[in-house]
Amino acid sequence: MKALVLEEKGKLSLRDFPLEQHLGPGDVRIAIRTVGVCGSDVHYYTHGKIGPFVVEEPMILGHEAAGVVLEIGSEVTHLKVGDRVCMEPGLPDPTSRASKLGIYNVDPSVRFWATPPVHGCLTPEVVHPAAFTYKLPAHVSFAEGAMVEPFAIGMQSALRARIQPGDIAVVTGAGPIGMMTALAALAGGCAKVYIADLAQPKLDIIGAYEGIETINIRDRPVADVIAETTDGWGADVVFECSGAAPAVLGLPALARPGGAVVLVGMPVDPVPVDVVGLQAKELRVETVFRYANIYDRAIALIAAGKVDLTPLISATLPFADSIAAFDRAVEARETDVKIQIEMPSR
Repeated sequence: MKALVLEEKGKLSLRDFPLEQHLGPGDVRIAIRTVGVCGSDVHYYTHGKIGPFVVEEPMILGHEAAGVVLEIGSEVTHLKVGDRVCMEPGLPDPTSRASKLGIYNVDPSVRFWATPPVHGCLTPEVVHPAAFTYKLPAHVSFAEGAMVEPFAIGMQSALRARIQPGDIAVVTGAGPIGMMTALAALAGGCAKVYIADLAQPKLDIIGAYEGIETINIRDRPVADVIAETTDGWGADVVFECSGAAPAVLGLPALARPGGAVVLVGMPVDPVPVDVVGLQAKELRVETVFRYANIYDRAIALIAAGKVDLTPLISATLPFADSIAAFDRAVEARETDVKIQIEMPSR
């Protein structure tokens, strides 16, 4: 089967690629229909590594996907051939201590699509455990199904924040994950979410949602706006989604006393933290790494119409143009949020 292969740093090819696709009793075979281009995919393309994960041999990219069930294993009961599905890309060891604690996202032995040496899903077919494959309601599109993965990170962030109804939240960074986090915070009960960035086109996209106010940090410091709008008290919850050192350092100034700070964005290098600033307000600090036990909740919110992610899909390119899709993602246009690749239908 053809696949989008990262041959080495900076080199992609669309070529036939041999894959062992054995269908076990608890697995399903899936025809891939839509795949989102994630920042981590792009980072592997441009840098060849993320932290300790280094591309040392050709690897298929892609981990945000939806498709159609082609075949089911003998023990699968909740899915059938023809079901439209999306897939959770991280597969933990079910016997691990992390899995038993319900935090399988931090299982050291987790195997995650398109994380070396595990191949991703930008290929016509994959075999995947049924336990991590979720049926899509009839009115939820493949494009929306492929958005469940990044939205799950926003959902994980909102749950970590322990939002209470009526909370005021701030999101620093209006990239795809910042936008997903803002929408998840609204769905989780926030009365209003402020989102800050320096790219006005991105702010215009997320600012079109009711309940979200935007702050362009080229015009005013975030701390000044939040102080003004909260009478100097601060936000109940602050989500840091940029990974930028100045944003991390400035977090204490945004939160109210006793509030929460959630670290979502991942800095490339270690960054300084104002520990005393956090202590002086007794701020609760939470961290986020992927997600656990979130997919069904995310699908339910999308299906209920509580969250509409379709305005965040900036472009959809055919599989034949998938290298062009990645090159466009590398450009990081201010008007782009999520680029998707559509596989040929059968």
